[in-house]
Amino acid sequence: MNQVYEKLLKCYESVKEKVDFKPEVALILGSGLGDYADTIQVEATLGYHEIEGFPVSTVVGHKGQFIFGYVGKVPVVIMQGRVHYYEGYSMQDVVLPARLMKLMGAKTLFLTNASGGINREFSAGDFMMITDQIASFVPSPLIGENIEELGTRFPDMSHIYDKDLQDMIRGAAKDLSIPLKEGVYLQLTGPAFESPAEVRMCGILGADAVGMSTACEAVAANHMGMKICGISCISNLACGLTDNPLSHEEVFEAATKVAPLFKKLITESIIRIGDR
Repeated sequence: MNQVYEKLLKCYESVKEKVDFKPEVALILGSGLGDYADTIQVEATLGYHEIEGFPVSTVVGHKGQFIFGYVGKVPVVIMQGRVHYYEGYSMQDVVLPARLMKLMGAKTLFLTNASGGINREFSAGDFMMITDQIASFVPSPLIGENIEELGTRFPDMSHIYDKDLQDMIRGAAKDLSIPLKEGVYLQLTGPAFESPAEVRMCGILGADAVGMSTACEAVAANHMGMKICGISCISNLACGLTDNPLSHEEVFEAATKVAPLFKKLITESIIRIGDR
């Protein structure tokens, strides 16, 4: 058996031994959103360290656990803290959580993150619905022997971010009177923030926001046939667009400041996804 798939199945068996819950929606929480799970009806909590072979997040502000529960009437599994490529994990380990949540039963993956704004019409605190992505600067999680049990060798990437889910998020934002930008997200490896020249490059390539996660998870989830949607919190203007030096503390603080609105948008969007 493929070693990557074997490890995934071991993690899945480990989860099944501890938690009896089938989610419909999987939600990955980005920086500043870690306490979102405190607002839902929680049925079970499972720390990453309790799952055999599961990669553990080392980033400050990422709690490192799965939360199982309900947003409204929608059964969800929530990742409080994701694993990043820059932490030293293989890309297969980085996307293992997304794959694992699909095995748990989730059909939809809702991605969130804090990102740097490249589009000059964006401001810190804006929300950007991801309509497309550029993942060319990080290794593809699909490199190597294809795991036929998960998906086809050459998956189509025409519509990574589901059009119907985008409409639901637009509708939720409109009804909540929450301004919503839209754009292309580009993932770089990190952990260093981008240089001004790199930011200019990203803009030339068509990116509206840049970060260190998300796109690789979307590739893996799309490979498995999940429906995907995503929202970036523009936590700061990217390097070269502001005179302020960038720091993780600034990103976390900015994301936390707008978290209440972000949580409302996520909740309403998930409820609509569950009702479709």
